[in-house]
Amino acid sequence: MSRAFVFPGQGAQTIGMGRALAEAYPAARAVFQEVDEALGQDLSKLIWEGDIETLTLTQNAQPALMATSMAALAALETEGLGIATASFVAGHSLGEYSALCAAGSLGLADTARLLQVRGIAMQEAVPVGVGAMAALLGLDYDTVVEIAHEAAGDEVCQAANDNDPAQVVVSGHKAAVERAVELAKARGAKRALLLPVSAPFHCALMQPAASVMSEALAAVVIEAPLVPVVVNVRAEAVTEPDRIRALLVAQVTGAVRWRESVQWMEGAGVTEFWEIGAGKALSGMIKRIAKGAATRAIGAPEDVTAALVAQQPA
Repeated sequence: MSRAFVFPGQGAQTIGMGRALAEAYPAARAVFQEVDEALGQDLSKLIWEGDIETLTLTQNAQPALMATSMAALAALETEGLGIATASFVAGHSLGEYSALCAAGSLGLADTARLLQVRGIAMQEAVPVGVGAMAALLGLDYDTVVEIAHEAAGDEVCQAANDNDPAQVVVSGHKAAVERAVELAKARGAKRALLLPVSAPFHCALMQPAASVMSEALAAVVIEAPLVPVVVNVRAEAVTEPDRIRALLVAQVTGAVRWRESVQWMEGAGVTEFWEIGAGKALSGMIKRIAKGAATRAIGAPEDVTAALVAQQPA
């Protein structure tokens, strides 16, 4: 049996996430403490006691979700189910940073600081109200690419997230994305709706943020990962540090090829996917992509216990 650890992206955040892990596992608590120190702020207090609007701010949500994922991984490590038991790691958008941290490519403090910079840069790249994103459900990726191209006109509209066989997200100028929604409905989409996001992620409008991340990433050490990282923009495993660095920059404006990434891992022999951190969104996508694969979400102490029990011989 081959296992992949996968790490969630923005949208999975909830108040209180990871707190039970920190209370049950000293190693998990240490993760939150190190992230707080790296950022010079009490992020863990915001995560556990704050308001969801502040937590959802991109510069807070990104390091917070990574910290929660790394805390869950620390709990798994404590029980002997850590990174050495995975054949691959992957993450959705910011989750790719969590995957790289999990695999030892990035240090925890560096990852937290990079994600804070990334969150601020992505928010500042496009004035509020200029861009938008929309989920188009019930249409395949190629159809959405055609719709985005038609909707763009002289503006930007791109397929940004290829999440699963029937869920693709477009991103770009607000008017162009609104045109894409109407075109999708006319093409038979089951649903087409604007998303409550603060910026148009993973499209060409994010180029200013990509430039910021290029400088930020040039200043940190990236090691070869302990296990291969399946990256968003290539949908294949990568292990070379310089290539990882370049692809993290490309990821800011490039599409998240999640469906293809899961298919690649399935083709490489992965039979079970463990979602490490907050929520179960990736597990739902994976069930629609790799229908024969098993999924498991690890976000609380009872999840770690269940995973441990499942490893015991019958």
